Amino acid sequence: MKPRRRTTFLRVTSSVGVWLLALLLAGCSSGASEVPELMVPLSTVQSGPAIQAEELNGAIARQPRNASLYAHRAEFRLAAGQVEAALRDLNQALELDDAPGEFYYLKARALRAQGQLAGTLAAAAEASRHGYASPALSLLVGEAHLAARHYSDALDHLDRALRQEPANAGALFYKGLAYSGLRDTAQALAMLQASVRLDPRQPESLHQLAFLANANHQPLLAAPYAARGLRLAPTYGPLHYDYGRQFDLLGLPDSAQRHFQRALRYDTTLYRADYRVALALFRQRQYQAAIPHLRRALRRSVLLPNARQMLAESYEAQGQHDLALVEYQRLVQENPGNRHWTYKVWKGRARAQGQPTETPRRAAVEPVAPLNISRPSSGL
Repeated sequence: MKPRRRTTFLRVTSSVGVWLLALLLAGCSSGASEVPELMVPLSTVQSGPAIQAEELNGAIARQPRNASLYAHRAEFRLAAGQVEAALRDLNQALELDDAPGEFYYLKARALRAQGQLAGTLAAAAEASRHGYASPALSLLVGEAHLAARHYSDALDHLDRALRQEPANAGALFYKGLAYSGLRDTAQALAMLQASVRLDPRQPESLHQLAFLANANHQPLLAAPYAARGLRLAPTYGPLHYDYGRQFDLLGLPDSAQRHFQRALRYDTTLYRADYRVALALFRQRQYQAAIPHLRRALRRSVLLPNARQMLAESYEAQGQHDLALVEYQRLVQENPGNRHWTYKVWKGRARAQGQPTETPRRAAVEPVAPLNISRPSSGL
């Protein structure tokens, strides 16, 4: 029986295998009297896709009209992260021979690596039109539609990938994200759990499961996924955020803050962690400490609840009135007609111009005694 092929869609690299292999080789020595062989430093060994691409240079120089050689070199360059060079090779290959669908598929991969979603889908359509059909192509198209937030189109192509390869963990993972985008939490959880059953050592899958469970206020469901993920990838910031969020939902703020801070130590782009740290600091009136977290969070998302209000009030509490005014003006732009933020802008401008900012009180008026007017006689 052939071993089942597993589609790997996310990788966590490690050097453990290198030193483990060295230990195993060292343990194979048959006698203490033998002279040990000199080990070549691994850093001096030239290998990998970049070297393989260079090794094709001579073949291309000898056969400059061989389209397949350019395509092979492009594939190696893609694996080495040399996307621009790979695209040049693929364009050259297609100029020489525009029939093979695989050339278009490789071009679609290169364009996706550049973030060109429209170009990716166009090249993938050409690959299909030229007879190229594979689970990898369907997965690529499905993921590109997902990135463009075309969730229904993404599901169509991911279903095709699963018909071609039922045990495709990547397709199930992306289906989970698509259902999440469609607000179908039950289906999203089911797809992500199925992906984890097929490939249980993917930290990103475990993160998405934990994140989704926390987002639906199910911290007890999230906890085991976050814990498993951290055992696999202890320095993966999003999983520390997930672990902190479950403590947050369970009413354990100190434990939550420790993990939010740890998440930021490993990944400074986690704006949700910045927001959660700032929220705790603001509630403790530690305004100066909250400000940098709020600024970073708002650079990445303006939709965080009350984040700009907290930043404006933190500046104001620190006496940084010019910066507070800027944030209050943005609050007015985001909430037109809001009387409170409009008043704050007026007050900030008045302070900047040296004008009084307090509304003068009216003088107290003595109460007037009611008039005693007798009712006129009716004459009856």
